[in-house]
Amino acid sequence: MDASLEKIADPTLAEMGKNLKEAVKMLEDSQTRTEEENGKKLVSGDIPGPLQGRIQNIGEQGHMALLGHSLGAYISTLDKEKLRKLTTRILSDTTLWLCRIFRYENGCAYFHEEEREGLAKICRLAIHSRYEDFVVDGFNVLYNKKPVIYLSAAARPGLGQYLCNQLGLPFPCLCRVPCNTMFGSQHQMDVAFLEKLIKDDIERGRLPLLLVANAGTAAVGHTDKIGRLKELCEQYGIWLHVEGVNLATLALGYVSSSVLAAAKCDSMTMTPGPWLGLPAVPAVTLYKHDDPALTLVAGLTSNKPTDKLRALPLWLSLQYLGLDGFVERIKHACQLSQRLQESLKKVNYIKILVEDELSSPVVVFRFFQELPGSDPVFKAVPVPNMTPSAVGRERHSCDALNRWLGEQLKQLVPAGGLTVMDLEAEGTCLRFSPLMTAAVLGTRGEDVDQLVACIESKLPVLCCTLQLREEFKQEVEATAGLLYVDDPNWPGIGVVRYEHANDDKSSLKSDPEGEKIHAGLLKKLNELESDLTFKIGPEYKSMKSCLYVGMASDDVDAAELVETIVATAREIEENSRLLENMTEVVRKGIQEAQVELQKASEERLLEEGVLRQIPVVGSVLNWFSPVQALQKGRTFNLTAGSLESTEPIYVYKAQGAGVTLPPTPSGSRTKQRLPGQKPFKRSLRGSDALSETSSVSHIEDLEKVERLSGGLEQITLEASSTEGHPGAPSPQHTDQTEAFQKGVPHPEDDHPQLLLPWQLTWAQLRNRSQQSTLSR
Repeated sequence: MDASLEKIADPTLAEMGKNLKEAVKMLEDSQTRTEEENGKKLVSGDIPGPLQGRIQNIGEQGHMALLGHSLGAYISTLDKEKLRKLTTRILSDTTLWLCRIFRYENGCAYFHEEEREGLAKICRLAIHSRYEDFVVDGFNVLYNKKPVIYLSAAARPGLGQYLCNQLGLPFPCLCRVPCNTMFGSQHQMDVAFLEKLIKDDIERGRLPLLLVANAGTAAVGHTDKIGRLKELCEQYGIWLHVEGVNLATLALGYVSSSVLAAAKCDSMTMTPGPWLGLPAVPAVTLYKHDDPALTLVAGLTSNKPTDKLRALPLWLSLQYLGLDGFVERIKHACQLSQRLQESLKKVNYIKILVEDELSSPVVVFRFFQELPGSDPVFKAVPVPNMTPSAVGRERHSCDALNRWLGEQLKQLVPAGGLTVMDLEAEGTCLRFSPLMTAAVLGTRGEDVDQLVACIESKLPVLCCTLQLREEFKQEVEATAGLLYVDDPNWPGIGVVRYEHANDDKSSLKSDPEGEKIHAGLLKKLNELESDLTFKIGPEYKSMKSCLYVGMASDDVDAAELVETIVATAREIEENSRLLENMTEVVRKGIQEAQVELQKASEERLLEEGVLRQIPVVGSVLNWFSPVQALQKGRTFNLTAGSLESTEPIYVYKAQGAGVTLPPTPSGSRTKQRLPGQKPFKRSLRGSDALSETSSVSHIEDLEKVERLSGGLEQITLEASSTEGHPGAPSPQHTDQTEAFQKGVPHPEDDHPQLLLPWQLTWAQLRNRSQQSTLSR
C-alpha cells in the first residue's frame, strides 16, 4: 500500500490512505488480541461493540478495496470538471483492463452491487432494441407480441422471478428450458429442445427475446454448449447472456472451447470480488452495443459521476495486483480443484459428478455404495429383492450420510470451504468451489490433502452404518412393542420408538409417559459403554419421543441391539407402573391386613375363651393348662401385590417350598462375550467361540464336582473310621442318614435338621455345585 500511496500526488489523498491503513491495522490488532485471550471478549474503547471480535484479516489487496470507498467519498467533493474527467478515466481504464483480461473485445462495462442487477439492465436493453416503439407505446407493444426469456432448468433459484419483478413482466414470459436427459451432462441445457421451444413460440406470435446460458452452473459448475447456443441465437435474433464462475478461466492461458465461446456472446456477468478475495468490490457486466442512447435508457450508462465511481475499488485493486497477480489467484483456485478431483478418483465409494469437466474449477462429489447391476446413484446397499420403496429409503439414507459427512468435513477442515447442497437427480452432494472461497479462506494444497484424508477416515463409518440400516429396520419391524420411525434426516443406524401399553398410536401429540420411558432407556443404554451413540428427541412427523441410534464404526449385531432396546424398555415400563401403583396397592394391602388381623383376634377369642382374656385369671389358666397356638401374621408381597400368611416362615419345609428364585433375565445382557468384547458387537469367531466358551465352563463345573466328590469320600471314610469313638455319629443318626439318602423319612424325624455333608446324595451335591456356579 505504501508504494501505491507514493503514486498519489495529492497530499490529502496520501494522508487519507495513511489513516485508513492505521484504522485497519487497529481493527486487525484488536482481533489478534481477542484470539490470544482464548475466546474471551476484549472490550476496547476504540472499536464499536458490534465490530469487536468480527474483523477478518483481508490482506493488502483488501486494504486497497477499502481505500477505494474512502477515495470515492473524497473525490465526490471535487469540482464538476475535475470530477467528470477523473471518473471517466477510472471507468474507461477499468473497462479496458477487464475486457483485455477476459478476452472480450470492444465491450462496455456496467458495475453494480446486486449480482442480478446487470442481467435486468441487459433485458431492458434487449427490449428497447427489439421493440422500437416501446419508448412511445410502452407495454401495449409487449401485449401485442409477448417477449420470451429463456432460462435453463439449472439456473440459480429465483432468477426468473427477480427478472419479472424488475421488468414488470408476467411469469408466462419466462420459458424454462430442460437439461439433457439422454446424452451429455444432466446439468447442461438441451439445445435441441430449446430450438423446438423457440419455433413453437414464433408460431404462437411471441418474440424470443433473450437466452441466459451458464458457464458454470450455480450447483455443479457445468458449462452449457455455448458455441451451439450462439449459433442458434444468431439464427433467431436472440440476445445471448452468459454467467457463471467458469468465466474466470478466460483469464488463463488454456481455456476450454465451451468457455472460450462465451467471449463471443452479447453480454456476460462476472464477480471478481470473490474470485480475488476483495471485499466490497462490485460485480461487472460486460456487453456489446453500438447505440449509446439505448444503453442510457436501459440504465447501463449514467451521466452521474457517483455512478461511475463504483469502479474505483476494483480500479485500485487491479493496479495493486497487476495482471500476473490477477491470473495467479485464478490459476491457484483451478489447481486446487484439479488436485482434489484427482485425489478423489482414487478413493472408493466417492462419486465425482464433474468428471467430464477437466477444466472446471468446481468439484462436486458424494458418498455412495454401488449395487452391481443397478443404478449406482440410488441403490447403495446389496440387499436382495429390494423393492422401489427400499430404493427410495436408501436414497434418503445416502442423503443423510452425505449431510453428516459435509458437516464433519467443514468442522475438521474449515479452510476447505465445502458446502452441502441438494440436487434433484443425484441427491445431497458436497461442493468444492475454490474460486468463490479460496482467496478469502486462504485455502492451500495442504488443506486439500487434509480434506481427502478426512474423507478416507470417515468412509468405514459411513459404509458400516449404511449396511446396517436395512437390517436394523427389519429387526425392529419383527419385534413386538417397537415401531420403526423413517426419519430421512437422521444419518445413524435408525430411529425407533417404544410403544407402551397406554400409547395412543393415532395421536401426534407429545406423550409424557413415553418420554419418561425413553429417557430411562437412554440412560440404561449409555451405561452399557458401547461404541454406539444414542439420543432422544421428537419423532420426524409428530411430537412423540423416539430413540435415535447413531453411527456405527464396527460390525454391530442388530438383533442383539434391538433385543436389548425392547427388553430394557419393558423393564423400565414395568418398574414405572409398579412405582405408580405402589401407593394404592400398599394402602389396600394395609386395609386388608387390618381386616385379617381382626378376624384372627376374634378366632383366638373363640378358641381360648373369655376367661383367658382377663389379665389375672388368664395367667392362672395358662399356667395350669397352656395353649399351643401358632403365630399367625400377614406378609405383603410387593411384586405380586397380594397379602400372604406368615405361617410358612415358621416351618422350614414349607418355607423351602415357598421360596422361588427370581427369573433369570433373558436377552443380550446375558449373552456370553469374549474378554474385552463390547456390547452389540458380533463375535469374531462366531458360534465356535461361543461353543468353546460353553465347553470350557462345562469342564470347569465337572472339575468342581470331582473335587467336591473327593472331599465327600474322605469325609465318609473319616466318619466310618471314627465309629465307636466318642463324638462319632450314633447308629440312630446313621439310620437317619441312610433313610434320607433312600428318600424315606425317618420316623423320629419330627423336626427339620441341618444336613451334614455326608448326609447329601450325589444328585444333591451336583445340584448344589451347579447352583453355586450359576450364582457366581
